Amino acid sequence: MKLAVLSESPADETALRVLVEAVLKERPAFVGPGLRARGWPNVAQLLPAVIRHLHFNTDADALVVVVDADDSIVHTAEHEEPGYFHPQCRMCQLRAVYRRTVKKFPPSHGRERILRVVGVAVPAIEAWYLCGRDHSVSEAAWIAGEESGRRIYSRPELKWRVYATDRPTLAHEIACALREVERLRRDLRRLEHDFPGFAALATDLRAARIAAR
Repeated sequence: MKLAVLSESPADETALRVLVEAVLKERPAFVGPGLRARGWPNVAQLLPAVIRHLHFNTDADALVVVVDADDSIVHTAEHEEPGYFHPQCRMCQLRAVYRRTVKKFPPSHGRERILRVVGVAVPAIEAWYLCGRDHSVSEAAWIAGEESGRRIYSRPELKWRVYATDRPTLAHEIACALREVERLRRDLRRLEHDFPGFAALATDLRAARIAAR
C-alpha cells in the first residue's frame, strides 16, 4: 500500500508514520517526502492541490491528513448522519474538500481516485501522545470542559506535559513524539477508545487497505 501524509509539522509526520504502520499491521510505502502546511487554514487551502497532484502525478493509494482541532467544534456521532455537515468541524470540512475535489476526476494510474484518510486530534496531537499515561486527557474530557466552561487543561499545558518545556526544538519534539507513539503502537485500543478523532483515521486506513487490494 502506498500512502502520502499531509500534516502540520515534521514531528507530527514522524509520529503519524509510526501510528499508520501500527494500524495497518504492516509497513506501507510512503510516497515522497511528507507534505506539510503551516497550521489549519493552510491545510484547508492546500488540500485540493495536494489531492490533485497525488491523483494525477503519483501512484499513491491514499492521502493521510491529520490536523489539530484547536478550539473548533469537535466531530461527534451526529456529524456522521447522511447529509450532515457542520461548518465549524474540521473533520466535516476536510471530508467535504475531498469530496468536492475528486468528484469529477477521471481514473489515473490504474485507480479510480486517491482514497481519503482523515484524523483530527482533539484538541492537539499532544493529547494523543499522552493517552494511557495521563488519564485526565481524552476527547470526552475536553468536550466536558468546553461545555462546562471549565477546561481541565489547555493546549499549552498538553505540550508542556509531553515536552517538559514550552519552547521545544524540532529534534526534541520528534524524540518525545517517537517515545510516546512507540509505547502506543503496542496496543491502539485505548487510543481509539479515548480519541474518536484517531479512531476515524484508523477506520479510514483499514477501509483504504481493503479498497487498494
